[in-house]
Amino acid sequence: MKNQAQKLEELMKEKETPKNSNTKFLAITSGKGGVGKSTISANLAYTLWSLGFRVGILDADIGLANLDVMFGVKSDKNLLHVLKGECKLEEIIIAIEEGLYLIPGESGAEILKYSGELMFERFMEETALLDSLDFVVVDTGAGIGEHIQAFLNSSDEVIVVTVPDPAAITDAYATIKVTARQKKRIFMLMNMVKNEKEASGIFEKIKKVADQNIGNGLRLELLGKLEQDGAVARATKTRTIFAKEQPNAPASLELQNIARSVANKVERKVLVNEDKRFGRFFKRILGHF
Repeated sequence: MKNQAQKLEELMKEKETPKNSNTKFLAITSGKGGVGKSTISANLAYTLWSLGFRVGILDADIGLANLDVMFGVKSDKNLLHVLKGECKLEEIIIAIEEGLYLIPGESGAEILKYSGELMFERFMEETALLDSLDFVVVDTGAGIGEHIQAFLNSSDEVIVVTVPDPAAITDAYATIKVTARQKKRIFMLMNMVKNEKEASGIFEKIKKVADQNIGNGLRLELLGKLEQDGAVARATKTRTIFAKEQPNAPASLELQNIARSVANKVERKVLVNEDKRFGRFFKRILGHF
């Protein structure tokens, strides 16, 4: 018997039009919580915006969403209200800045009840939104659950965040192993490391194990690292955006390099093609859910 995810995937294949959008979806994930995933998601989105891109950020950390708090905005309605049919998707979008938009998630457990096929058909019926976006950063939950993998599989690129902790590294590898079933390229971002040497050393160990055990033509690439920085610690404690509050802090400058690398690696061609379809990509992500 086909599970719900398989049925939804087939449904989406029937409904999808050829992929011709320039909007790129970047899923940020981790093997376990507490590694700075959401902080990186929010700050990467802000940094891409500061470099001149039009950016959306989708809070897909189902049940634990908090990006509205980090961005300092009030969210009266979120994805849960859309799922319940109380409003349309376009009604919950929050403009953080001109060209930077948040789609807020739900921090309560009630949203976990909404995972049916009919619910997601509601999204499929929505009109295309935010068609001019260059990137959508998707802040997923942590772990290898089916819902999380749905977002990863539906995104253009996957970035796995980890820290130099044995448990976090083990869980990051588990995430990479599962995600590699669908993705041929996965990026890693090393957070809270002492220096470049530590970041490279941990990455090379993970890559060696992946090459030996996963195969499948996987290209595991180190996207960058963020060293231990007081600016990040303070921003995490106060739930603010360090890239905005302290743009010249080492972590902010490193994130600028990472953002440029992301834009480069996904071969963004800004303003070349105006045919962008945010709605279809959003439906594609949620269609797997």
